[in-house]
Amino acid sequence: PAEQAARMKKLQEQDKRQKVEFRKRMEQEVSQFIQATGEPRRRFQPMNKIERSILHDVAEVAGLTSFSFGDDEDSRYVMVFKKEFAPSDEELEAYRRGEEWDPARAEERRRLR
Repeated sequence: PAEQAARMKKLQEQDKRQKVEFRKRMEQEVSQFIQATGEPRRRFQPMNKIERSILHDVAEVAGLTSFSFGDDEDSRYVMVFKKEFAPSDEELEAYRRGEEWDPARAEERRRLR
């Protein structure tokens, strides 16, 4: 039982270290994104629930808006937006449907209504 406990502890420490490293990596990416002029939003690779929650937290601390999209757990991804480019409800709906957001097309739709 002692070695089992030691093994568990080691796994937990490894897990914690991985989360810390992941958070650092996300902090770097988010800071690069903030400095990237002409990039109003950034879509991140699909990631698991824990990673997404870390990224949402990093984004919030950085003063950004973030949302998760994708239907199933394997394909869910986070999109981070600069505050001045916060998405409209229409834009969010498009991402939820798995579509690219096209402001010109949205304008066209509005005119046709």
